[in-house]
Amino acid sequence: MKEARYRWYRAFFLPVFLVSGCSPAGEPPSSVVGQLQNPKIDEASGLARSQRYPDVFWVANDDGPSVLYAIDSTGKDLGRVTVKDASNRDWEDLASFTFEGVPYLVVADIGDNEGRRKDVRLYVIEEPEAGDDKVKPAWRIEFTYPEGPRDAESVAVDVDNERVLVLTKRDVPALLYALPLRPGTKKRIDAERLGVVASLPQPGRSDLEFASRVNSWHWQPTSMDISADGSNAVVLTYGGVYLYPRTAGQGWLEALQQPPRVVSRSSNRQAESVAFDTTGNSIYITIEQRHAPLFRLPVRKPDPED
Repeated sequence: MKEARYRWYRAFFLPVFLVSGCSPAGEPPSSVVGQLQNPKIDEASGLARSQRYPDVFWVANDDGPSVLYAIDSTGKDLGRVTVKDASNRDWEDLASFTFEGVPYLVVADIGDNEGRRKDVRLYVIEEPEAGDDKVKPAWRIEFTYPEGPRDAESVAVDVDNERVLVLTKRDVPALLYALPLRPGTKKRIDAERLGVVASLPQPGRSDLEFASRVNSWHWQPTSMDISADGSNAVVLTYGGVYLYPRTAGQGWLEALQQPPRVVSRSSNRQAESVAFDTTGNSIYITIEQRHAPLFRLPVRKPDPED
């Protein structure tokens, strides 16, 4: 997505939390907490919380140099790191996780607008430390989809089951795939299709017919994340923000097939990046725009009767 004005951003992210279509009493509103100061971040397609430092996030552009940018929770620039031996064909999401005591980032080079890529890949890198200016991938996961090419912009790490989840963008409904976090020695693997995710708002016939004319694909997922404690997932679309609580023992496919809690519902064609903070009590979102605003949405804890 190229640079575009965001005169409409307040209409998308500033409404109060919505739960099941209703605004609960006393629900705190979302807020703009800052903006991305580094002018090099002009197409922020991925956002992930740091596993090393509190109130730090990593950001990636969706094309250009293979670079990750560090920001604080107000968008202040904290520096950049070059990812060596990696190409940025279409970086569409970031995720973070800790495995065997080591913090990692996943860089998802999975964008495929034309549905033509023979394979796509994930770069897994040990999260840089302060002062690092270059890193190399610890390993990479090259994969294909069993049914052929798919466009996707959303990944999250299911640490408990040691796998990466990929949610497709242009399928109706979206499809959820899984990849082993450590795939072994195979150069290229097939993603495992888990199932459909029809719980997100789906397009009607007129939506599909007129989408290209009105430049609106409100149902398409553009980013996702799983909270550090594994209790919630969040999915961002062009039409809203959706929270998926997970009960003990529940798999992520089952959780994502349940009706979500609606965090925000409106239209924003540049909504591309979402991440929980370290505590899981807030969701951060930004858009594809130079000096883009950074939004924080508090996560309302469910009442016992919810």
